[in-house]
Amino acid sequence: MNLARRTMNHPAFAMIYERAWRPAGFFIATGRTMQADRVDAARTLHLDRAHSVLDIACGPGNFTHYLSEQLAPGGQAVGIDFSVPMLRRARADNAGPHVGYVRGDARRLPFPDGSFDAVCCFGALYLIPDPLTAAQEMIRVLAPGGRIAISTSHRDENWFGRAGTVIGGISGLRLFDLDLFPALFAQAGLVEVEQRVHGLLQYLSATRPE
Repeated sequence: MNLARRTMNHPAFAMIYERAWRPAGFFIATGRTMQADRVDAARTLHLDRAHSVLDIACGPGNFTHYLSEQLAPGGQAVGIDFSVPMLRRARADNAGPHVGYVRGDARRLPFPDGSFDAVCCFGALYLIPDPLTAAQEMIRVLAPGGRIAISTSHRDENWFGRAGTVIGGISGLRLFDLDLFPALFAQAGLVEVEQRVHGLLQYLSATRPE
């Protein structure tokens, strides 16, 4: 297990992750607040029309709980994470009548095909071993007509991008070419593929045809 994944699985880190580490890190990386990211996620995923959403690598569940409150009446949000300490925090701090948490591997999601109206993974694909398999699993469990959204790192074609690749390789963080995920989505038959870049992160969304 690399340094980044060991950190994510540490109980002490789980306590500060969503309260301090993630908000500060994302603002530095993107110039965006967590609240702006959450509102944008709900809009992008069309949660007002969805009855189920899967939040992959949910961490302590702050994002998952927020998404559960944006769903159509009677909807359910499910957060999945590999880290036991993160899930303990999620169940302690972000439980609710329309949200649940499970432990699982993003590369082998324990759900049938087409289970969710919306599937998302924000700020985590660069930590997951074999992230392309994880992205394909996201598409597999997405229902026809459903929406998928991710935010993840990207690599600039300059000295900064090359240096970031080296540093990321040491710590376990990956940087992705900007054309990688749009191509993967298109090859999987997704439509309405949109990509935006905010600082060090790329945001992508797409629809699975009916």
